[in-house]
Amino acid sequence: MIEQPAVIRPPEDWPTTEAAALAVQDRLRGLVVRDGGGPAPGTGTVVGVDVAYDDDRDLVAAAAVALDGGSLRVVETATVVGRVSFPYVPGLLAFREIPTVLGALERLRRTPDLVVCDGYGVAHPRRFGLASHLGVLTGLPTIGVAKNPFTFRFTAPGPRRGDAAPLLDGDEEVGRALRTRDGVKPVFVSVGHRVGLPEACAHTLSLARDYRLPETTRRADALCRQALREI
Repeated sequence: MIEQPAVIRPPEDWPTTEAAALAVQDRLRGLVVRDGGGPAPGTGTVVGVDVAYDDDRDLVAAAAVALDGGSLRVVETATVVGRVSFPYVPGLLAFREIPTVLGALERLRRTPDLVVCDGYGVAHPRRFGLASHLGVLTGLPTIGVAKNPFTFRFTAPGPRRGDAAPLLDGDEEVGRALRTRDGVKPVFVSVGHRVGLPEACAHTLSLARDYRLPETTRRADALCRQALREI
């Protein structure tokens, strides 16, 4: 049984329209830092964040799961539940998720050395997905590891774990398709904030030792779904 999750509301000034959200993205995306920072792969406190929705009750649950970067042992967890704070608009999903994700991160006693998001960073039409938005707001090193390539193109990487191929928007590399297990379909890694793309891929491989997805994502996904069931 997990601790009963806190219930939060979005900030008073949180955008509620598509135009307002686009203006926020335009204002903040220039603050993204695409290199440096973060622990060495396999070290530090690495936190996975994820959300789950209950559309019938208009609720969203967020989980933050802190792992030891070396052993991948869970060292702390936190969950919050809130009202869905923004309508569903492709490219603006961060505005539905960030208030509760921030609430979960704030409940952790540890300061993350790296945050791993189940989604995108600069691999986004406006180069400002959830991982980048969260990184700019918190100042923490962040990366995005997504299950699908969104709207971008790529050539399938080689079949072995660690093989990678550019994720492209035109001629611009916005991320990488990364094979985390031999013969299993790749994940899609992008910079969020304060982490370079090669380092983001190295972190992903370090966190995905036994499964296709990073252990951070697997643990956070299970916990936010459990929070919804228990609220």
